[in-house]
Amino acid sequence: MALREIVVDGDPILRKKSRPVEKFDDKLKILLDDMAETMYYDNRGIGIAAVQVGILRRAFVVDVGDEHGKLEFINPEIYEREGSALGMEGCLSCPGKNGYVERPTRIRVRAQDRNGEWFDMEATELLAVCICHEYDHLDGILFIDKVVEVEEDEFDDEEDGES
Repeated sequence: MALREIVVDGDPILRKKSRPVEKFDDKLKILLDDMAETMYYDNRGIGIAAVQVGILRRAFVVDVGDEHGKLEFINPEIYEREGSALGMEGCLSCPGKNGYVERPTRIRVRAQDRNGEWFDMEATELLAVCICHEYDHLDGILFIDKVVEVEEDEFDDEEDGES
């Protein structure tokens, strides 16, 4: 495993739509492992999309510290959204920026794992928020595009929980 450099806001790659993953090989496994290491150790995030390390593929890793642990989503499809809540978000690609974003409180998502096997899951609360945040990255959308309220005191790049 290796730490990868985080692409930051202003780089045009972050605004591009990621392509589906077609090969479930060792290269993908290395990418997923590197993404997780980068998220955990270098940046203390709770989620990271492949595009954030410069790879335009529909894949992301999340770990919100709950009973699910680390989850990998390849070629995800969020097909059900329910409820709505406003919550503070940050992003590894937007250091020092935080703001309130409206997200669903419950989602259902279908995705593939690192071996290409499809799975389906329901996510609520912080996990749902994190999955939606990372899913947006796959379509070139940053949380700052959805901020409804900025909290001046929250502009701190030391904030835990950035994704």
